[in-house]
Amino acid sequence: MLRIDRLTKRFGKNAAVEDVTFSVDKPAMIGIIGASGAGKSTLLRMMNRLADATEGAIWFQDREITGLTGSARRKWQSECAMIFQQFNLVPRMDVASNVLHGTLNRRSTLATLFNLYPTEDIHKAIEILDRLGIAEHAPKRAEALSGGQQQRVAIARALMQDPQIILADEPIASLDPMNAQIVMDALRRIHEEDGRMVIANLHTLDTARRYCDRVIGMRKGRVVFDGTPDQLTTGAARDIYGAGAGFSEAATSTDINALEMGQEILPA
Repeated sequence: MLRIDRLTKRFGKNAAVEDVTFSVDKPAMIGIIGASGAGKSTLLRMMNRLADATEGAIWFQDREITGLTGSARRKWQSECAMIFQQFNLVPRMDVASNVLHGTLNRRSTLATLFNLYPTEDIHKAIEILDRLGIAEHAPKRAEALSGGQQQRVAIARALMQDPQIILADEPIASLDPMNAQIVMDALRRIHEEDGRMVIANLHTLDTARRYCDRVIGMRKGRVVFDGTPDQLTTGAARDIYGAGAGFSEAATSTDINALEMGQEILPA
């Protein structure tokens, strides 16, 4: 279904992503974990074609994605929706219109210019907002909503594209624990109820263990772990984050003890 083959992205002499290879045979919820700078966001941006690969290839259902250009590339981006940490909404625009922006890739320039939407698209947008528990906020400006609500609007916009894959780049990194749970619950339901593939960059082990069918760990641009949440042992966590990564030497032993006790780690 999805195949990543020796994917590499270099900036000058530095490799942000190096020789990444994995495949997904059926829709699943996959978490990609690793410390800041591990290459997680760059990997997702290449998959969505927001960034070009230096080497390697992406295949989806026997279609080679890395070479797409023009309208073919835009079509792929509608099939492979992206959700960002900072929501990327239009703050002064109402919530419903932000969601309807998910249809831009299939609308004419004239319709886009005059903000014209078919009635069926408007109804669909409201239905998606209702599914995510925020339909009552449809007429409000996006900037009037809380962070968790704005992220659900961003998810609704992605669903308006009717994508086969949803890529979520640190979707809960800027949210409080309650809203983080609401957003992750929503992504999990979308996977289970719609049969969509969801690939999310995540910052903590606990979140990956709780929500994902499969976890891919990255360190310094490379995949160092690929397995089930149950296989995410202390040793695997050390391979991904490094013992005490992001902490002072004085704190290192404490952090290793936390790993061994199965506690959540927040790498720098």
